[in-house]
Amino acid sequence: MTTGTETAIEAAAEIVQEYFSAPIRALLGWVGPFADQVAEVRRSGPLTSARIDALVEPHALETLDLRGVPVYGAGFIAAIDLLADAHSHLAWWQGEDRRQLVLASQSVNKENIDYSALEWYRVPMTSGEPHVAGPYVDYLCSDEYTITIAVPAEIGGELIGVAGLDLLVAAVEKELTPRFAALGHQVTLTNGVGRVVVSTDPRCATGDSVRGSRLAGLPRVACPGVALDVIVEPMDG
Repeated sequence: MTTGTETAIEAAAEIVQEYFSAPIRALLGWVGPFADQVAEVRRSGPLTSARIDALVEPHALETLDLRGVPVYGAGFIAAIDLLADAHSHLAWWQGEDRRQLVLASQSVNKENIDYSALEWYRVPMTSGEPHVAGPYVDYLCSDEYTITIAVPAEIGGELIGVAGLDLLVAAVEKELTPRFAALGHQVTLTNGVGRVVVSTDPRCATGDSVRGSRLAGLPRVACPGVALDVIVEPMDG
């Protein structure tokens, strides 16, 4: 491995860490105060979907306005059976019109999805740490390749759900590929199981697995704090 490649690896990992740490910080900035609000509301009566929505909306709209990151959707996903009037609930705002997502008006099947098994919910609820999930086709919200960042919310050690935001991979690709290309190497960003998120290599498509490919023999270097890896091909690769 040449020194140039080593420098490019460090730079690529730094680009990824900087890019994704901003939305993580944004979620961490409001999830604690939001949990305090939930605790206060719960002391005054049953915790319902409407009461959660009212608490989440200003935080979600502020997250949609996050500068420097193309946030498509944001909000809070309640823990199963947290609410008095619903088994599960997404308090979620998305799109250019910043409208609240109403699953029941879209599809009965979507309304009944058990999101407790989905990575963006399951991992932060299990680990208690922020998590970057994707890429995956988000049939629940956008129907597009999506990255979801989620952080757990808790009250006195009780996990009450996750605060989250969605980034469309197409938008992330437009922002990251020029930065990667400037390094003078082919750079591929993957998730923890080796699925391509974005790549400057036209032979690599979002969702492809690097396992068994020509990239499998190259180092996958972790980007600290964001659970994503970069693969940088040597100049003669």
